[in-house]
Amino acid sequence: MPQLSFTRLTDVAPEAIAAHMSDPRMAAHMPLLSGRAWTADDARAFVAMKETYWTRDGLGHWAFLADGDYAGWGGFQKEGEDWDFGLVLRPDRFGLGLPLSRMALDVARQDPRIPYVTFLLPPTRRHLGALGRLGATYTGDVDHDGETFRRFRLTTS
Repeated sequence: MPQLSFTRLTDVAPEAIAAHMSDPRMAAHMPLLSGRAWTADDARAFVAMKETYWTRDGLGHWAFLADGDYAGWGGFQKEGEDWDFGLVLRPDRFGLGLPLSRMALDVARQDPRIPYVTFLLPPTRRHLGALGRLGATYTGDVDHDGETFRRFRLTTS
């Protein structure tokens, strides 16, 4: 198992994020992506947008590192009353999802503002056993920006 850590997205080269998000395997499970290749400028705009959540909510998205190398991004985003957790890993790092999720959920459990976390997954995601191992339960389908997602909830307190 590699050494896992979090850093801010601003600490990652925009080219690394652009390459990750341009991988066609990302678009297969991220219906809100356009499916086009990202540029470094797209990545910079994405990071700037994600940084606004840190300013607004005091919590947001990180870059995930494995042995110091960029493995993907994810974290928390306040959506109405919900704290939604997202995790987007590079395909060669998919196996790190459960340990990274556990690390991030430990942050949520320490934050009294977060009594529960939600997960929104596209219907294309078929392997959902990790959510069950975390203790999340399916609560129904929701519409988000014109796309249907399966919603799961995990109590943190």
